[in-house]
Amino acid sequence: MENKSSSYKVEEKGLLGEVKIADEVIAIIAGLAATEVKGVAGMCGNITNELVSKLGMNKLSKGVRVNVEGNHVSVDLAIELDYGVSIAQISKKVQEKVKTAIENMTGLTIEEVNVRIAGVALEEE
Repeated sequence: MENKSSSYKVEEKGLLGEVKIADEVIAIIAGLAATEVKGVAGMCGNITNELVSKLGMNKLSKGVRVNVEGNHVSVDLAIELDYGVSIAQISKKVQEKVKTAIENMTGLTIEEVNVRIAGVALEEE
């Protein structure tokens, strides 16, 4: 999934100036929050991201698409779950964790967090 390389203002005229946050930062926050949920094996990206990560340039925002309109954010995640976990429960936990993390760290309003289950990680013996 791809991210736009744009930024937006969080605070216009504070004491010292403006605060701008890039979309990539929000994508990294979302990716880290999603992988902290027990039952999530990892993030899944598109073919381009997979090739880039195999070349040693792994991005923390792999599998995350961010859309910012004003102060409202929508996030699309592609995750891989551990085998045997409840898809509905883990998806809900991921949505809550990502929403909380982005709102607490940036002060933006989350419109939606869409979770796509892209795979299942099987246990290795």
